[in-house]
Amino acid sequence: MTTAFERSVHNVDINGVPLQVAAIGRAGTRTPMVFLHGFGSTKEDYADIVHHPTLDDYAFLAYDAPGCGETFCTDLSKIDIPFLVRTAEAMLARAGIEQFHLIGHSMGGLTALMLAHAHPKRVLSFTDIEGNIAPEDCFLSRQIVEHADPDPDRFFEAFIERTLHYPAFASALFAASLRHKVRADAVRGIFTSMVSLSDHGGLMEKFLGLPCPKMYMYGEQNRTLSYLGDIEKKGVRLAEIPQCGHFPMYSNPTMMWQAITRFVGGI
Repeated sequence: MTTAFERSVHNVDINGVPLQVAAIGRAGTRTPMVFLHGFGSTKEDYADIVHHPTLDDYAFLAYDAPGCGETFCTDLSKIDIPFLVRTAEAMLARAGIEQFHLIGHSMGGLTALMLAHAHPKRVLSFTDIEGNIAPEDCFLSRQIVEHADPDPDRFFEAFIERTLHYPAFASALFAASLRHKVRADAVRGIFTSMVSLSDHGGLMEKFLGLPCPKMYMYGEQNRTLSYLGDIEKKGVRLAEIPQCGHFPMYSNPTMMWQAITRFVGGI
């Protein structure tokens, strides 16, 4: 059996917090694709890139965010979106990646937006898979306010139970693995910063102001998002994924990869 991608662990320090970041990736002849996963997900969400021949020439990098997957963080209380952005910067430096195609989902989409805003000349394209760009996008993260609980384990258990019964594609599948993919003590900082940035961070202006080509991907169950028509008029390509809610990589990965291929391949 051939190895389609390489696994690696990188020791990095973010604001005095040591991390061991677990990553997967490969070399390639075309500009790298950098994937940032969402809350409750891992780098393996994007490992299937190796099964899509139209993307064979692209190098790629995906890694587990601090507090998630196989990445080890010595101080989970320090994790928030700015911390995740600095982690992304460190991983790009370790990989020697200067310019790249950026793909981010949900929490990873917000992290990607802040990264692209800080380094606009380095991002050749941005595929935003239901990443936060408006207050209405906090349907998961705003639970840290709406269902506040000072005990992180108790909050997380209740969050998992609510998510299990959420009436959308892949919600139960997503909920089933949360205990294995996320550390409970990392949730509050991540969710609180997501809500704060969505409400007060000027995310829509940052998103529309990026100079690179932009695609916003969403599931058909979320076609009622109020801003879709407006961002399309302002030059953002829309990609609606059928039979899908917030998680195209779980509900309809074939259509997700096809949309990414058409978008990145046309740049």
